[in-house]
Amino acid sequence: MGAACSRKRESQIDGDGLRRAVSKKYGKSASWKWLLYPSPHSSSVVSKGEGNRSPSLMELCARRIREDIKMYRSFSMLPRDISQQIFNELVESHCLMESSLEAFRDCALQDIHLGECIGVKDSWMDCISSQGGSLLSLDISCSDVTDIGLHLLRACTGLQMLSFDSCEQISDKGILLLSGLSNLTCLSLKRNNGITAEGMKTFTNLVNLENLDLERCSRIHGGLIHLKGLTKLASLNIKCCNRISDVDMKVLSGLTNLKELHLSFNKVTDDGVAHLKGLSKLTLLNLEGCPVTAACLESIAGLLALSYLNLCRCVISDDGCENLAKLVKLKTLNLGFNNITDKCLAYLKGLVLLESLILDSCQVGDEGMANLKGLVLLKTLDLSDTEVGSAGLNHLSGLFHLESLNLGFTLVTDGGLRKLSGLTSLKSLNLDVRQVTDAGVSSLTSLTGLTHLDLFGARVTDLGMSYLRQLKDLQSLEICGGLITDAGVKNIQDLSSLTHLNLSQNSGLTDRTLQLISGLTGLVSLNLSGTRISNSGLGHLRPLKLLRSLHLDSCRVTVPEMKKLQLSALPNLVSIRPE
Repeated sequence: MGAACSRKRESQIDGDGLRRAVSKKYGKSASWKWLLYPSPHSSSVVSKGEGNRSPSLMELCARRIREDIKMYRSFSMLPRDISQQIFNELVESHCLMESSLEAFRDCALQDIHLGECIGVKDSWMDCISSQGGSLLSLDISCSDVTDIGLHLLRACTGLQMLSFDSCEQISDKGILLLSGLSNLTCLSLKRNNGITAEGMKTFTNLVNLENLDLERCSRIHGGLIHLKGLTKLASLNIKCCNRISDVDMKVLSGLTNLKELHLSFNKVTDDGVAHLKGLSKLTLLNLEGCPVTAACLESIAGLLALSYLNLCRCVISDDGCENLAKLVKLKTLNLGFNNITDKCLAYLKGLVLLESLILDSCQVGDEGMANLKGLVLLKTLDLSDTEVGSAGLNHLSGLFHLESLNLGFTLVTDGGLRKLSGLTSLKSLNLDVRQVTDAGVSSLTSLTGLTHLDLFGARVTDLGMSYLRQLKDLQSLEICGGLITDAGVKNIQDLSSLTHLNLSQNSGLTDRTLQLISGLTGLVSLNLSGTRISNSGLGHLRPLKLLRSLHLDSCRVTVPEMKKLQLSALPNLVSIRPE
């Protein structure tokens, strides 16, 4: 939803450097504070994501209350921060139901985020609204709340952040009821087709809005006129609203505090972009999928604060790209899926602050790569599906800050990969290239910081797998070229950092592979489709308790056996194929 909303509350920093909200209910005594600190006797109880930090006594109490929630009728007598922590524990553990919600009536909660809760509807809103002016942020996204439930929020006059994305039963009638919430700074209504230009009239009263998200609200064409007086608006997202056009851009020209503007996949043309020339504070402009040409760059060149520009899937060609050279503050530039060539890249030489450059599916080749040599701050470079080959990689050797490099579907060969050996900052490398073989993989052994390696279509054999032993930090690995056997899998059985593994389409893999990877207990996603895995080997997956996605299409397994494995041993498994 954009930037977090500011809120007037006291705070303290605990021993771990974490800032914690402190309610004024505690003002007369500090005796409660010891509850927030880690317990010296609770080191054996560590929740997921806490690392080695022991939970505080308050966290332990909240978890115990969550287990026995049916015993409690009301928490309104507790200090707000304690009841808030209990509430958060129920939400995060997916245990909050309408019956348990009632215990939090009149608790003066400040944050209620129910975006992932099931069953949220109008009957919940009465208890939510009982928090009154204390409620600062509310998220009821993907709920069944209707205009009737939204009506109850009029009592929550302190609301600063409100989100009801994908609430299909909310219409203009409900939106108009929000006009009294003048303290709102952040409002998100994504994917709400019941909202039209008429309902947007209520925005005229929300004078403190700083962040507004209307992505995929397909019926708001003509309603942007109601944003005219929102002089504090800093971020506006109107992606994929279909009919947003140049006329709407004229309205936005007066929002001089705008810093972020998302217009992708609308009908905005070069003429519409011309209306944005006065937005001197704009740092982010997303025009992906809009029918703009390189002529719009003449207007964009006047946006001197711009650091992020997305022109992916537009109608950009070389003519007019000379204005790119004026955008000297750019840090991110996406030119993917445009009809540009090496000529365009010549205008990028002076953009020395660039950290991310996307050239996916452009007609650039080795000659254009010479223009990137001076972009020494680059961290992300996407050259996928271009005409870049091994010779072009020579010009990347000095990009020592490069962390992500996509060379999928390029002309790069094994010999070219040796030129990447000095890029020791690389964490993510995509080599979905058929001409890459074991020899090319051997050149990657110096890139010990790699966490993501995609060799999807590469012709890697068991020999190539042996070179992966040195990449101890790998978290994601894909090798699907069809040449690997169980013997090759033995080389990755000690890569304990792996969370995502895709070895599909390697028909030489058998149940022995499942035995070999059974020690990779951090795996969250596993794809062995198109192999010789059978029902007999499924038992080897039992130790993989964190597994959430398992794909075994076109294997010798049956749906009943996979379901049995899920129910008996893999409680976190939510995506199964076949099913």
